[in-house]
Amino acid sequence: MRIGAIEAGGTKFVCGTGDESGRILDRISFPTEHPDVTLPKVIQYFQDKQVEAIGIGSFGPIDIRPDSPTYGYVTTTPKPGWGNYDMLGTLQRVFPVPLGWDTDVNAAAYGEAKWGAAQGLSSCLYYTVGTGVGVGVYSEGKIIHGLVHPEGGHVRTRRHPEDEFAGVCPYHGDCLEGMAAGPAIESRWGKPGHELPANHIAWEMEAFYFAESITSAILLLSPHKIILGGGVMQQQQLFPLIRQAVLRNLNGYVSSSTILDHMDEYIVPPGLGQQAGLCGALALGLEARNNQASTV
Repeated sequence: MRIGAIEAGGTKFVCGTGDESGRILDRISFPTEHPDVTLPKVIQYFQDKQVEAIGIGSFGPIDIRPDSPTYGYVTTTPKPGWGNYDMLGTLQRVFPVPLGWDTDVNAAAYGEAKWGAAQGLSSCLYYTVGTGVGVGVYSEGKIIHGLVHPEGGHVRTRRHPEDEFAGVCPYHGDCLEGMAAGPAIESRWGKPGHELPANHIAWEMEAFYFAESITSAILLLSPHKIILGGGVMQQQQLFPLIRQAVLRNLNGYVSSSTILDHMDEYIVPPGLGQQAGLCGALALGLEARNNQASTV
């Protein structure tokens, strides 16, 4: 079985093919430009791949309601050319195969649940921290959508007591994304995160903001695993700082040995590494293919 996968990110697109075991067979990536430039590259890549289905995990916000007239659209993104763009329909007109469609971070959560750090568990959260912050929610064995889809990166957070930074989110200012995404680090400190030393106060502040969000998520959703991915989380010193801050915030209230005794196994990097998003898109394609097969 050969399934197509598209990780449609705000910075780059990654396209690939894989099989039903989650193994990626080949891949290609290119910058995310105007859709009139980007989608032809996607189409060209898959033209000779003979895939049985394609899964797409897309940057958002997107419309994931099948009964909506704009199902498959990228909606209110400020990214030039992509607002109200029919990505799914554009691909469907070229490839008459089942298409899976969800947010890029929901796809990553799904991939980790099937083949990665949350394999065998019924729930997990996946945070991606890069140019933005996204949160994917997998609960009771399925991806959570609801009214639209989770936008946990835009939840407000308490401020670090030493932080007077206004935040960079164009919608909310000092939400989690506005305070802790890659552009916030660069705007606050005058240089990108990868140029800051590991002992810089920036990382203690980052840990503070993510611990605030994760603490709320634990209390609200009680996930079995929390997975932190994306470019900013390549700073490995963040993991112990975040774990310690979450433990301080919970203050012994959540009586689970997973949290109290095994926090280093509870808040973890992606088991699929840099392939979490692409594997998640592969899982979406596989699900779309299986769903169609079951209705025939």
